[in-house]
Amino acid sequence: MRTPSHWKNKNLCALALWPLGCVYAGMTTLRLKLKKPTKVNVPVICIGNLTAGGTGKTPTAVSIAKIIKSLGKEPFFVSRGYGGTLSGVMVDVQKHTPQQVGDEPLLLAREAKVSINADRAEAAKKAISNGAEVIVMDDGFQNPTLYKDLSFLVFDGGVGTGNGLPVPAGPLREFFKSGIKRADAAIIIGEDKCGLREKLGRMPVFEGQICSLPLPDLRSKVIAFAGIGRPEKFYNSLRECGANVVQTFDFPDHHYYTPKELEDLIALAKKLGADLVTTAKDFVKIPNKLKPNFKVLEIEIRWKDEGALREFLEKLTKIN
Repeated sequence: MRTPSHWKNKNLCALALWPLGCVYAGMTTLRLKLKKPTKVNVPVICIGNLTAGGTGKTPTAVSIAKIIKSLGKEPFFVSRGYGGTLSGVMVDVQKHTPQQVGDEPLLLAREAKVSINADRAEAAKKAISNGAEVIVMDDGFQNPTLYKDLSFLVFDGGVGTGNGLPVPAGPLREFFKSGIKRADAAIIIGEDKCGLREKLGRMPVFEGQICSLPLPDLRSKVIAFAGIGRPEKFYNSLRECGANVVQTFDFPDHHYYTPKELEDLIALAKKLGADLVTTAKDFVKIPNKLKPNFKVLEIEIRWKDEGALREFLEKLTKIN
């Protein structure tokens, strides 16, 4: 899904949808109040957000898992497996396809084991039975089934909370004030251009940057494509790496590419003498036999003060 233009400002369209937004946010609040979450016997860390669309949750979850490993504990991810047909399974990257388990779980599985289930509590139980010492939830802040020992809210510093209204009037998944009351800390990815720190009050805030890893041996021309929440962020990252991006193609978030779509991209790249570059999230959805035709821009989170984040995780999750 492309971000609707009216999510940026409180224009007439946003205000007309405001009543529906109140219903949406109210239903989220009600669902959270009615369901008592299940508490498990290992720490649960939620990497969530208050807005729809890409904020950097998945690379943040991967980075958090790396820090947990450095603390001597074994993290497992739990995910609902959005877009997949399977549930109640541990992801096997050698066996499972994106259509079966979703694209993000396959991406997460490169760092740690992943348990998928729409019921996050059941996913956590399965992870624990397989050896999890810490659970990292990629998304799920608004999911009431699993008790969170520590909840981070991830914000894109460039867009913040948009017009501050709930879906469909704006990007918020729930009312801002009720959301931050349930969170333990916030993470701002990129420069804070929207005054988020002031809005978050006294909540602990950690800052990070999404950094692109080197992408060597690029041709003089690049065709970029992505099926993510904000594809323009990916294209800008490529340009910052020095790539000459001559064409871009946007696909819906979590899009599964058809053979024809991929073949058309390959044919265009050959015609223009260009490299085809996409995101890691999209790359896992390309069939193995076609992958040699594509390059992937890998990213990672670099923290302004990783030591402070490490101490925070160690203290609040009682990882010693």
